[in-house]
Amino acid sequence: MDGTASLHFSQSYAQARDKFLMAASAAGLSVRSHLMPIRGHDGEDLAMDVALEGPADASSLLVISSACHGVEGFCGSGVQNALLRDTGWHDTLRDSGVAVLYIHALNPYGFSHWRRVTPENVDLNRNFHRFDQPLPANPGYDALADALVPAQWPPEPAAQARLEAYTQEHGLRGLQAAASGGQYRHPDGIFYGGTAPTWSHRTLRRVLQAHGQRCQQLGWIDLHTGLGPSGHGELIFAGRDDAQAAARARQWWGPQVTSIYDGSSSSARLEGLMWNAAYEECPQAVYTGIALEYGTVPVMDVMTALRGDAWLHQDLQRGAEQRAAIRRQVRDAFYTDTDTWKAQIVEQGLAAARAAIKGLQG
Repeated sequence: MDGTASLHFSQSYAQARDKFLMAASAAGLSVRSHLMPIRGHDGEDLAMDVALEGPADASSLLVISSACHGVEGFCGSGVQNALLRDTGWHDTLRDSGVAVLYIHALNPYGFSHWRRVTPENVDLNRNFHRFDQPLPANPGYDALADALVPAQWPPEPAAQARLEAYTQEHGLRGLQAAASGGQYRHPDGIFYGGTAPTWSHRTLRRVLQAHGQRCQQLGWIDLHTGLGPSGHGELIFAGRDDAQAAARARQWWGPQVTSIYDGSSSSARLEGLMWNAAYEECPQAVYTGIALEYGTVPVMDVMTALRGDAWLHQDLQRGAEQRAAIRRQVRDAFYTDTDTWKAQIVEQGLAAARAAIKGLQG
């Protein structure tokens, strides 16, 4: 690999944001920056940056978003920057009449701090609920809560034994579903969905209200990492349990599109998904979306990194060396910092974006 793709990726949130702003400017796009009312890990501004390419009143709109799960933004930002620097991509858009909305860093806090969650320890992709109604129960997580995020780290053998016993009884998929499906009773735990809309939740709704209420067709590619074989981008249907919408996604992106509803995806079935906002804020549009989920390291290594991160943030009075090691473990679980991996990510990301434009034209 010649490393060209690596030029679009970064080593920090601040660097990724600078690259996005410069790439958008070079493409002749203006950026609306929704500033977060807190500072980043290194004292930098945090923002959800939004750029529109194409007519504001286009009948077809494609959203391409990054960093729903903060630290996963290292990958998603790289894809967005690669698109913005690709002259062939811009030519395709001009000829298609489709508009593209780039949303950089849905969760800038997590991106900056190398965490998956928001400042409230909330998983943004479990946070899209009607909070005036009862929240989903997750008895599997309840049973494992203090083993998943134990009092000591590394975990004592008893905690690991409980997870192994649960896996023997319910299988690895059962453990994954209990741990990652979403839970609303353990604020210091993993995959916590919260009890109110987060800043990122509220801001995303405003962005969709501003840009998504005039189109007749709405496509969405949300960029993720942490599941599947290293470098492989799984195309996961991102929508309600709707056979017609899933079929449309497979027409756009191919029969390899998987689904959490039929068990074909590497992801568990989830609660409080972000794309609920597409239906609610853009009800006039026919919606079709995917999560493009790139593999990094084995799923249990990802789980261990998240458990360590949650343990660390229950009490930040830890030694600097231990804090740095856990923080680095989280980044490495969601971002493979090699030229080969980055080239795979860009190639598949650009292909998915082009397929979406073709689908929106059809």
